[in-house]
Amino acid sequence: MKIHRNLQNNIPQKPQSLNGKISDSDAKTPEYSQQGMNALAAYNTAGINFKGYYGDNQPAKKLFWILTGRNQIYRDNETDYNTYHTGTNKKWVTINPEDLLKRTPEQAIQSICTLNDNLEIPGYVLSPDYGTKWGRRANYIEINPRTIAQTYGDTKEEGLLNTLKLLPAIPPSSKSVANCIILSEFYPPMYRDNDGKTGYGSLYTVDLHSGISRTLLSKNLSRDNQRMGDDEEVKAFNDLAHIRGLKTGIRMPLSEGQMTVQGRPFNWNKDEKAFIDACCWAVDLGFDAIYFDSAKHVGDYDMGNYCGNGRLPDYGQMQWITAQIREKTGRNDIAFIGEKCNNDSRFNNIGLTAGTDWGKADNFDSVMWEYKQQKWNDEYAAGPIISDDNDDGAISFEQRRQRLGNALNAYEDIGYKLPVYMQMHDLFPLTPYTNTHNEMMNGYNRTTYGDHESQYNNTFNTSQAAKDHRMGMYWEFLHVIDR
Repeated sequence: MKIHRNLQNNIPQKPQSLNGKISDSDAKTPEYSQQGMNALAAYNTAGINFKGYYGDNQPAKKLFWILTGRNQIYRDNETDYNTYHTGTNKKWVTINPEDLLKRTPEQAIQSICTLNDNLEIPGYVLSPDYGTKWGRRANYIEINPRTIAQTYGDTKEEGLLNTLKLLPAIPPSSKSVANCIILSEFYPPMYRDNDGKTGYGSLYTVDLHSGISRTLLSKNLSRDNQRMGDDEEVKAFNDLAHIRGLKTGIRMPLSEGQMTVQGRPFNWNKDEKAFIDACCWAVDLGFDAIYFDSAKHVGDYDMGNYCGNGRLPDYGQMQWITAQIREKTGRNDIAFIGEKCNNDSRFNNIGLTAGTDWGKADNFDSVMWEYKQQKWNDEYAAGPIISDDNDDGAISFEQRRQRLGNALNAYEDIGYKLPVYMQMHDLFPLTPYTNTHNEMMNGYNRTTYGDHESQYNNTFNTSQAAKDHRMGMYWEFLHVIDR
């Protein structure tokens, strides 16, 4: 695998045609910042060629053309009919998640463009600009692509396209604070990738340098001898999320026993470079953030509460890892989030941006007190969680909403607001017969008769109480979106 060392996400490049499929209007050259021009110079010097990447400079346009056979995007009437208006240009849809998944990827892309009031995919897509320290105050929403991937017999596929379908229903970033989608899975798990059978494939594991998880990808994205490369599909997803006004990221474990490299056991003594390269590859494909599982215990810290399997990187090694990822990608704005990391300076010093410290968002005064303790630091903060990957589903709708309201509002200066971490389940409640932790540990086939419609209905909580909860959570986002 050839890894690019200095590639800035969103490198300005002249649009290229796809067998004449891109219109003249797409070829307009945008104005670029000095940062973008520096990135272009680095790109031209490096001359990178991704393994499996077919090199299209406009992957989102290519994806739409392969899906539809056309370039023209039509306004999506269902989006217009179900739009949650904020009084500004910030919008999202109120369609039920199970119904969004029944829509086509084409409709999802048209919905994103409709919400932007621009029926065209830009030729060059920038990640939303919230400065280099955006991750210190961001709202992180973790989505499990395997949970919503389509089931075909005994396999799960199309996790990225189905995640794309949910994006119109996720509130976009506010005026001052970025909302960031974290994918629970990006690289394959150590065992039984894209297996649709129940009880296999823990997402707390990862097999590095074995490509992208097949659960996320689509087998047949091709038209007229043009095929969507795996990496192009990822880049297209990130571009469309960025158009939607969202940042994106991935989850990565740090425990030695929870990783392999092309099937062989991972060892921190000899596989440090393999880990760094895997992180760099994800950033080069457009992700803005990396969530490090078990980061609290780096350097054998507080090991009495360690629940992982195997060694973690030592303290100096983790400093080197975060520094190398930033240097090799040319991205000083990457957000590194550490699981259960508190406000101890050790976490700031290993290069983290945010920590998911505690679950005391039930009390507004507690969150405000924590804000005041950390407002001096504009590089790192540990913030509250609404729920995390260990959520067993016991938290009530009322408690989730109260936590979100407290977490979003407890600050005096929004520039120093604490970061917030939550799960897909907090916005889109899952069926009562599962929970977030079960979904991390197991794959499930939820089709009743092998049909996708029943799979989606059986994935989410379709009760009126769940719908009311979702609207209540939307109101909490609406309350702060123009700040």
